[in-house]
Amino acid sequence: MSSLREAWEEHAAEWVAWAGEPHLDSYWRFHRDAFLELVREPGRRTLDLGCGEGRLSRDLKARGHDVVALDASPTLLAAAREADPSIETCLADAAALPFADGAFDCVVAFMSLQDVDDFRSAIGESGRVLEPGGRLCLAIVHPINSAGRFETFEPDGRFVIEGSYLASFRYQDTVERAGLEMTFVSDHRPLEDYVEALADAGLVIDRIREPSIPEAAIVDERSRCWQRVPLFLHARAVKLG
Repeated sequence: MSSLREAWEEHAAEWVAWAGEPHLDSYWRFHRDAFLELVREPGRRTLDLGCGEGRLSRDLKARGHDVVALDASPTLLAAAREADPSIETCLADAAALPFADGAFDCVVAFMSLQDVDDFRSAIGESGRVLEPGGRLCLAIVHPINSAGRFETFEPDGRFVIEGSYLASFRYQDTVERAGLEMTFVSDHRPLEDYVEALADAGLVIDRIREPSIPEAAIVDERSRCWQRVPLFLHARAVKLG
């Protein structure tokens, strides 16, 4: 089985095309504003951990953040650099950050931690490079989402967890819309795994949100189903000290 890092590099070109379509990707349709509300005002320096093609980095820059965009995929990082050459970029593993202790007052990990092979070390490294009082803002696929599936996309279709919510496992989901196809490869982990990793990194959660999909963002019956079950989870954690 290939690593998550290899899988995302394999599908990087698909992602660049997919992420650039506002009518397809959830970031543009409803995800961005809810997440940026957690991030709050810019501070000294912000690390975008798993920046992908750089859309969040650009939004953070537009809001006054001094951003470093980091990703392990050369293809995605090249796309981020091409979209805005003025943003500092870094090709590196999130589990081994090439920055000094306390180099940032904000780390954002938007929809990236479920795609990192060693997510515990990535969270630990985030804690290390944060200054005391700094914050880690993260968004992940909600573990309820990745643990189960809807039997049908009818309004009353049942959501079923056939295996174990508590076990970690690799999963793949291929979505096709408007002639574009994207394959997402991620690891399911129960919420406890993320919370324990945050605690081990010296981070204390001060916000958890399960944003619902607004009616205006519904594009098909599949997406309508996620008004009943949480699709994503947003959290903010603060470094002690």
